[in-house]
Amino acid sequence: MDQQSPTKLKTCFYDYHLKHGAKMVDFAGWEMPLHYSAGIVAEHQHTRQAMSIFDVSHMGRLKITGKGAQPLLEHVCTRKIGGFAPGRSGYSLLCNEDGGVLDDVIVSRFERHWLMVCNASNREAIIKWLQTHAARFDAKIEDETFSTAMVSVQGPKAIEYLDTVLPEPASDIKRYQFQVQNYLIASFAVFRTGYTGEDGVEIICGKNVAQMAINFIAKSGEDKPNGLKPAGLGARDTLRLEAGMPLYGHELTPTIDPISAGLDWAVAIDKPFIGSDVIERIRLRGPERLRVGLEITGQRIARQGAKIKSENDEEIGEVTSGTLSPTLQKVIAMGYVQPPYVAVGTEVLVDIRGTHTPAKVVALPFYRR
Repeated sequence: MDQQSPTKLKTCFYDYHLKHGAKMVDFAGWEMPLHYSAGIVAEHQHTRQAMSIFDVSHMGRLKITGKGAQPLLEHVCTRKIGGFAPGRSGYSLLCNEDGGVLDDVIVSRFERHWLMVCNASNREAIIKWLQTHAARFDAKIEDETFSTAMVSVQGPKAIEYLDTVLPEPASDIKRYQFQVQNYLIASFAVFRTGYTGEDGVEIICGKNVAQMAINFIAKSGEDKPNGLKPAGLGARDTLRLEAGMPLYGHELTPTIDPISAGLDWAVAIDKPFIGSDVIERIRLRGPERLRVGLEITGQRIARQGAKIKSENDEEIGEVTSGTLSPTLQKVIAMGYVQPPYVAVGTEVLVDIRGTHTPAKVVALPFYRR
């Protein structure tokens, strides 16, 4: 990737985005496609019905090596990753000493190193965090974000399509596993992961072969009605929200712990890690707030920060994300409420720009294939 300035970064696929009519916006210092000519809703629906390709090269890719790489990761990750065999990936959280979430990450074990994929907005902070704690271990942190590129191919037709494109079948890769493949002189890793609620993969390759890679992957499908089409950050956000997936800066922050976020399944109870004592106390006593899904009456979208109130007008929580679901054709949101109000079916009010709008608590995810 080309680093233009400290505040303006472009991925290897910048020209591809412009060629396909992308509306570019700043996201965490990167020029990224918000949507293409078809628009967010069309891209969302195409992902749900067929398949789309997303540029996710802005996400941090950190290589961790050395004899202390695994002990370091056990120390900073909430998930127990020591049992990962090469070719395995896992979702985990990084927490501060108070149990708040610093980031949610995907950790993958290669034969001779580990890879951590983190959020774009947190990359520099996470590198510093890891380096601070790596001093206790024999481990080295390398930022490979600018020497590599990353795309995500998602949708119900994605795996079948990729089986015809990749050197080795994507269908041979199980969920949360990955495979290193080779094509001519290029080596790349194919991970069966994603952030849309659909099946698919994420592919990491070297910067020098990125243009060839995206043309190779995408060219066979672009002209077909159900073929592979580009999608931007707008559709990625509505897709992840329907799938009930938390987003850092919204559902996850340094003041929100994993138990409150409903991510206790990603927290090991049989190992110490940074923040584990505080998180265990929260687990035992119960959190003061919990993440829930909301279905809101009408067509007005509740944005982050909108207050959630009881039917008696008592403030009981706050919205963290909201949208009009293209799949469900309903206004949905995620937010945090006090424990007495978390039961599915509980009726609440959401203050949408001064209007107290009826809503009810619903099960997460909103959408499941």
